[in-house]
Amino acid sequence: MNIDKKDMSTKKLLKAHKNTQGSLNLFLQNLKRDYLALFGVVVLVIFIIIGIFSEQIAPYDPTERHYTEDRQIRVLEPPSKDHWFGTTDVGRDIYSQVVLGTRTALTVGIIAAILTTFVGSTLGIISGYYGGFIDSVIMRIVDFFYAIPFVPFVIVLSAVLNPSIWNIILAVSLLSWRTVARLVRSQVLSIAKRPFIKAARVSGAGNFRIMLKYILPNVIPIILLEMAFMVNWSIMAEASIAFLGFGDPDKQSWGQILHYSFATGNSRTAWWWTATPGIAIVLLLLSIFFLARALEEVVDPRLRRR
Repeated sequence: MNIDKKDMSTKKLLKAHKNTQGSLNLFLQNLKRDYLALFGVVVLVIFIIIGIFSEQIAPYDPTERHYTEDRQIRVLEPPSKDHWFGTTDVGRDIYSQVVLGTRTALTVGIIAAILTTFVGSTLGIISGYYGGFIDSVIMRIVDFFYAIPFVPFVIVLSAVLNPSIWNIILAVSLLSWRTVARLVRSQVLSIAKRPFIKAARVSGAGNFRIMLKYILPNVIPIILLEMAFMVNWSIMAEASIAFLGFGDPDKQSWGQILHYSFATGNSRTAWWWTATPGIAIVLLLLSIFFLARALEEVVDPRLRRR
């Protein structure tokens, strides 16, 4: 009898592994035939490399002032061979600021997305699997967090705590897991009623083992898809917070660059001061979106190309 249980458990694990492997193969096939998704991967890899080696790539200190040969500050100079993205109103190199801002954007995006998807997925699986009273309590907590507006919450958090990149990550994580929890829960509600889950219970598998070994592999595609969207949302949230003036003053940020450009009244005359960080934000968000599009076909069979 014990041998039969082990055989059944092994077969189910192999089936779950094959499903995960099949999803990965389908995703790689989508990358090969979807040039926009491939473009997204290439651009994202470039941004990641820039983020990792930003201090080596940036030619100047972002706070350093630059002078002409006659000791005049290079005020609002357009892009040139010395300053590829031009200079600010106090002669600082915008290219160095944008390069260093890449690390901040990716740090906030990736860490906040990981925390968000971990918390949301865990609560979503527990809620969908157990149902009943536990499901009702978790969903009411989700509804409560949906009622909290993001921007005022960040402003209050910044007023209570010192503005920092970690406070931004905390704010994004606290208010973003709710969507992931609802989506994962809806998937688990369907999966929990399937025959192989009932067979796992009959074979003696505990609740934790069923959730970890049988349910989790089946919701990984939607978790990864939501993680990709959460990276995008977190990057936009960080840029928005920094643009409003509540960013980390010790970290270079694309939103912070835009904030100083508008605050000094040079956003229209010095187009390079606004355009370069704006283009960087758009390119990074597009690259992740195109990548997520290929992943979306894995999650939803109706989107797959014949």
